[in-house]
Amino acid sequence: MIGFIVRRLFSIAVTFFVVSLIVFLMMHAVPGGPFDGNDMPVSKAVRDTLMAKLGLDQPLWVQYVKYMSGVLRLDFGVPYQAPGETVLSLLANAWPPSLLLGGLGVLIGAPLGILLGMAAALRRNTWIDYLASAVATVGLTIPVFVISMALILIFAVWLNWLPASGWGKPERWVLPIIAYAMIPLATYARYTRSAMLDTLNRPFVTALRAKGLSERRIIFQHVLRNSAIPMVTVFLPMFIGTATGSIFVEAMFRVPGLGSYFVSSINNRDYPLEMALVLMVTVAFCLAYLISDIAYAWLNPRIRFGERAR
Repeated sequence: MIGFIVRRLFSIAVTFFVVSLIVFLMMHAVPGGPFDGNDMPVSKAVRDTLMAKLGLDQPLWVQYVKYMSGVLRLDFGVPYQAPGETVLSLLANAWPPSLLLGGLGVLIGAPLGILLGMAAALRRNTWIDYLASAVATVGLTIPVFVISMALILIFAVWLNWLPASGWGKPERWVLPIIAYAMIPLATYARYTRSAMLDTLNRPFVTALRAKGLSERRIIFQHVLRNSAIPMVTVFLPMFIGTATGSIFVEAMFRVPGLGSYFVSSINNRDYPLEMALVLMVTVAFCLAYLISDIAYAWLNPRIRFGERAR
């Protein structure tokens, strides 16, 4: 297990630097720069002075080495769109809304999806099963911005029950949380149904029933535990993906979270902010998959001790 973790940490480090290099080159390959837009018209002399001050007139490899040396010291630079702040302070202020709404969306949607998937597996080919399949299909195939528009249209425009957008009051969180919850709800409903049906058809379940164990005990002590592995492995990556901010959800509901900075950093050619966002999300996803793999091995020791078992 220790060797596995060390190898994964090494692969995370390699992935980190590969992603940083690709993103850095792609940013600078796009025509234009941070001072070339119409929103910030400057003369050529002023532009050259600013480029020299920020080090953007140096060769790309020099810029990359300087930036990554700062990253290793947790110094992500200063955002061009907010020169009075650092990138870390800007992201620290933007992360709580994304973490709150995205986290609540996963924590609400995942349990509901598990319950719906369990009901569908235990009541196969009934209206509950068809409802679970419909919910999973809608949540996984319809884009989240379409779901967000439908929520605004129904609950804010037609019924006038909730505000359509904004941030601050808890009633403004309801619609974005529902939008965030749709994907984990649909994903877990599909995973749980599939995993439980596969487990219910295994020989050990038949043997347990032949021994006279109650159906409730079989389901909750044996079937659910053996079906939990795929549900555990998908939880952390899904949580990270949701908590790092959805561009569409935050744009539709005007949430001042990380998603808005993904858009503004690209439009404004804000290289330090864009790099920081991509690198932080990369590390978060890599660590989430590492923890998921460790949890996978803990739930199923045959995976951890596979060489010894053979």
